[in-house]
Amino acid sequence: MALARNRIAIEQVSPSVDAGRFAAKVVVGRPFPVQADVFGDGHDVIRAVAELWSDDGSVLAQEMRPLGNDRWEAELIAPAPGLWELCVLGWRDMFASWHADTIRKRDAAQDIALELVEGCALVEAALARCRKGREGAEHEPELVALLGRLDTGEADAADLLLDEATLLLMRQAGARSDLTRHPGLPLRADRDAAAFGAWYEMMPRSWGRDGAHGTFDDVIARLPYVRDLGFDVLYFPPIHPIGTTNRKGPNNALTAGPEDPGSPYAIGSAEGGHCAVHPELGTLEDFRRLVTEAAAEGIEIALDFAIQCSPDHPWIREHPEWFDWRPDGSLKFAENPPKKYEDIVNVHFYREALPSLWLALRDVVLFWIGQGVRIFRVDNPHTKPFPFWEWLIAEVQADHPDTIFLAEAFTRPKVMKRLAKLGFTQSYSYFTWRHSKAELTDYLTELTQTGCRDYMRVNFFANTPDINPYFLQSSGRPGFRTRLVLAATLAGNYGIYNGFEICESAPLPGREEYLDSEKYQLRQWDFDRPGHIRDDIRLINRIRRDHPAMHDSGNLRFLPAHHDQVLCYRRFDFEAGSFLLFHVNLDPRTAHDFMFELPLSEFGLPDDGSIEVEDLLHGNRFTWHGRHHWLTLDPETRPYAIWRLFPPGSAQ
Repeated sequence: MALARNRIAIEQVSPSVDAGRFAAKVVVGRPFPVQADVFGDGHDVIRAVAELWSDDGSVLAQEMRPLGNDRWEAELIAPAPGLWELCVLGWRDMFASWHADTIRKRDAAQDIALELVEGCALVEAALARCRKGREGAEHEPELVALLGRLDTGEADAADLLLDEATLLLMRQAGARSDLTRHPGLPLRADRDAAAFGAWYEMMPRSWGRDGAHGTFDDVIARLPYVRDLGFDVLYFPPIHPIGTTNRKGPNNALTAGPEDPGSPYAIGSAEGGHCAVHPELGTLEDFRRLVTEAAAEGIEIALDFAIQCSPDHPWIREHPEWFDWRPDGSLKFAENPPKKYEDIVNVHFYREALPSLWLALRDVVLFWIGQGVRIFRVDNPHTKPFPFWEWLIAEVQADHPDTIFLAEAFTRPKVMKRLAKLGFTQSYSYFTWRHSKAELTDYLTELTQTGCRDYMRVNFFANTPDINPYFLQSSGRPGFRTRLVLAATLAGNYGIYNGFEICESAPLPGREEYLDSEKYQLRQWDFDRPGHIRDDIRLINRIRRDHPAMHDSGNLRFLPAHHDQVLCYRRFDFEAGSFLLFHVNLDPRTAHDFMFELPLSEFGLPDDGSIEVEDLLHGNRFTWHGRHHWLTLDPETRPYAIWRLFPPGSAQ
């Protein structure tokens, strides 16, 4: 019976997303834990191994260690981006079981003559197995030598068979009795930039000289500025031709003047659609040169993948079946009642649009990959079908596994999580609207210590062209500094939209939007204006880059700080010896004194122990004695503190 072969129980394998319906996410080169419950009937010794299989059939294996209560663990490392299969195998180790039983009998002064015959038979069976070319064949000479010593009586059989060296040899060469394999689970390995990066968002058209429309060459000239701030990714909203029909004016006005540039999200005109660039920005050759120059500065270019179209988009003429038409024959414009987007129309994804539209959109992404882009921020993916995204991302990553997709979806929690499950590499989050200590603690604990940590990588944007948060509108420079350090140190990926560094916050009255938003007009930015926080940005990005503890957001843990307006947390990497402690005053208006507790026990220190500390903001070093300490954070001077800890025995 087939069922009889599965004698070993293998349960609760992790990482696993919806029992293997979706791929869990890991990062290339970073160890990740694999755990499973592995057990069998009776008292035989059980062994288990975790395996990582690639598409070409190659396999990486690591023996699992018992954690207690039949729970096992191993660490694996994915060596390359792509889709892998995670497998857990369990079996009965008959020689180890014999070994344990025989030692107990010997220690109880029982006769073990027959047991020694049985032990010798197990060694002979292992040798026969090796000679048949099965696993362990490289141990044949050692098994032959062992049996030879037993046959000649060179050593006492009990001493020889019960020796730890023999146990280890048989562990490697013995048969895997009742070998049981858990069904494989999918695993997506992404490059490091998927989990750790600092994003800077800007609209190239606003970076021109003397009020002129910006070009790709103007952006090239400003790349050192972006690099100096410490950003890894430079992200552009759509750079395509902009339609003229119903073009929007300043502040989303329904009427545009002849010089108004319109919204870049109204994609498509006579000059082309999603595979073209706006003529005033330059040419495709200019864009490719920008990608090359950015790479030389250590910066990747990310593009917006926004599927909506202007009424002037070539697709409307070429593929009217992709769009919705009203009973009177007019084109149906985009709406989100009561909002209307008179300059935008949406495609539909089924009926006559399937599969031709799906293929065309995939080819848009492939086109920009051909121009050197590997990162795409996807606009409003929650308004498009889930099956489409699962298909498109898989199609693209099959040939380009280093491609990163960021889901810009501020929507219901389960929808955001579904998008992450079905393939999006990164996800926007609710960070923008989490301000209190309880909100931040609860939300970050969910993201880092519950099941969604296996599939949802957040990107904490502090602001966007669409969102001018109420908190920033009213909190002044201290609020910008607070939100910067929270975004950059709570998550592996974070981003700001230009203007954040100069604390730009002028709102449309009563709206979470910017006054004179550059979504509808050109802006000239004075990045040297008084009150900027560029020094804070440089410092935080340097700390992120230089300290290994910052590279894995899964190590975030909150610590006691006895004040409702103060957040205390740590980022510890024990393997790298990197230990950082953070304090942030969440109140942008008031200084607060508070007591905090050092996590001395995590270093094996008593409550009255001592630990060396470096203030990473000022560079001074000193010693903290004991568990409890007092600190004051004044938002007018600096609303945060960052400490590097040096536990006894660590590198100084």
